[in-house]
Amino acid sequence: MTLHFKPVARGNGTAYLFPGQGTQTVGMGEELYDNSKAARSVFHEVDKALERPLSKMLFEGPADELKETENAQPAILAVSLASVKAMQDHLGPDTVPSPQFVAGHSLGEYTALAVAGVLDIAETAWLVQERGRLMQEACQSQVGAMAAVIGLDQMTLEQICREAGTVISTVNTPDQIVISGDRRSLANALDMATARGARKAMPLRVAGAFHSPLMEPAQAGLIDAVEALTFKDPSVPIIANCTARPLTKGSAVKNELIAGICNCVNWSQSVTYMLKSGVDHFIEIGPGRVLSGMVKRMDSEVRVENIGDWDSLLTFNRN
Repeated sequence: MTLHFKPVARGNGTAYLFPGQGTQTVGMGEELYDNSKAARSVFHEVDKALERPLSKMLFEGPADELKETENAQPAILAVSLASVKAMQDHLGPDTVPSPQFVAGHSLGEYTALAVAGVLDIAETAWLVQERGRLMQEACQSQVGAMAAVIGLDQMTLEQICREAGTVISTVNTPDQIVISGDRRSLANALDMATARGARKAMPLRVAGAFHSPLMEPAQAGLIDAVEALTFKDPSVPIIANCTARPLTKGSAVKNELIAGICNCVNWSQSVTYMLKSGVDHFIEIGPGRVLSGMVKRMDSEVRVENIGDWDSLLTFNRN
């Protein structure tokens, strides 16, 4: 199954955003499954592609299994794509504008490429499961951690990371930045950040040091997985995590995915690019509202909406 959008003129002002790992909860997507035939078809297709009943784990748990990287990533993808299909089926183009850009936060970038027609749903689900499995194995072989730092600018944190032996792994907003590294180096970096005026500097409850050199064991396997698939040119430009610039060729999307597993997610720059390109309407599609909050912190004037469950579909554009 492929998701399709009509061609969009430049400057129509709407972008679709897709969330990353950490937004998973037991029960997410179940109302979509129960109420939308279009959404239900996505869950069935993902289950078939993965050759296991992922939707059962999604709806019933247990939570400890769902939060494992190799389960959480395809689960979030499934709910996000089911939300897109339900949106297309129930609201239609007169209610929901087609996007000028699509963008996803880390894992969400895979949802974005499926929505842009680079891969179909089954291919994307298989690739995301492989990515999750490879990342989980890398976490076990190279133990690391991540921490959020709030209240310091990127330049200051880059200096701290050089001194401590860590790296910046995600720039969510100009003053909300995530760093990664081995546990001892990360603890030193947090002490330095606090000493230099960070409002908060706290470890995150994640499996490992995502988007850092400690993920290199996963990169080789991801290259093999990516090369096994045929990437089409996107029907809608995808804003890349690594460069914060549009991807318009399938080959460029392929290179972005390979680079992204070990490199920083430049989300703040991605949002800034879209804002400067005329986007004033963001629709976050999938579980949670994390990305909506980030966008609002960067520009409180833009319109931000969410579609991630049945109630949000029923109330969309009526607030």
